[in-house]
Amino acid sequence: MARKSHVFQIKKWLTLGIFASLVLAFIGLGFVFVPGPHGQERRISFPKGVSLTFIADDLARQNLIHSGFVFRLLARSSGQASQMRAGEYDVPAGASMADVLEILTTGDSVLHVVVVPEGLTSQQVVNLIAQLAVLNGDVDVPAEGSLFPETYHLPRGTLRADFIAQMQKAQSDVLAALWPKRDANLPIKTPQEALILASIVEKETALDSERPLIAAVFINRLRKNMRLQSDPTIIYGLVGGVGTLGRPIRRSEIRRQTAYNTYRIDGLPPTPIANPGRAAIAAVLNPATTKALYFVADGSGGHVFADNLKSHERNVKKWRQIRGTGR
Repeated sequence: MARKSHVFQIKKWLTLGIFASLVLAFIGLGFVFVPGPHGQERRISFPKGVSLTFIADDLARQNLIHSGFVFRLLARSSGQASQMRAGEYDVPAGASMADVLEILTTGDSVLHVVVVPEGLTSQQVVNLIAQLAVLNGDVDVPAEGSLFPETYHLPRGTLRADFIAQMQKAQSDVLAALWPKRDANLPIKTPQEALILASIVEKETALDSERPLIAAVFINRLRKNMRLQSDPTIIYGLVGGVGTLGRPIRRSEIRRQTAYNTYRIDGLPPTPIANPGRAAIAAVLNPATTKALYFVADGSGGHVFADNLKSHERNVKKWRQIRGTGR
């Protein structure tokens, strides 16, 4: 009799357990597809390595789902528990538990816009991305000119080293695409030389319309074995990757011998002086057709060009008058 009673008790508890599971499943099913308790779009973020329990409890704590327990059951029973990806996601207002799980497993992570302007040195780019809280990790300063200035879209948590590698690949890809389309008989023999000259063009003007003309002046000078005489190269030789001098160049600095002073050296400096964009690279490889050998600021953000020294000196005199009147 005792054995039969024991078996009866086991069957009773099994029956109760099955009944309780069915009740919980029924209740949970109601939670799965009904709208969530949040009334507006919310942004959530989970780092790599966190557990399903952590995610479920955090979602419940933020009042994004009705039950962390049911969310865990849903994730495990659907086989999606192992498919959830770290990242940052936007959850629409009233999204159901099933919707939230779908977003965390197949949705697109939020992308943050990172703008890298043309003409920054590599040190300046590293300084810029070091201030972005959406990125992680440390990074060394890469080679000058190796980074492609562009607007990037990155998920939170992107490693800074990975972002640098992405910019380097983009610069390499742009140079590889433009190099075969270069004009014939350029006095530039390698893609690296093109990058060096493009960085100088980038620092000389911010106007897209002027880049082919500025590039042509330097190309013409190289063909005639004339020194480039570019002020931005002097500045780079003085301050390096810091990028700015913060004051006018002194006459003594124009006379100072550095590897980057193109008033003192022949040809190109040893490396780029900044990170040029596509337009500057394209301008160097396909410069404007002109005989100009000189240019000087025109007082309105652009430059005036001259074919000979006499005309250039007149332009310089006019520019000095403009500066003297504060125009």
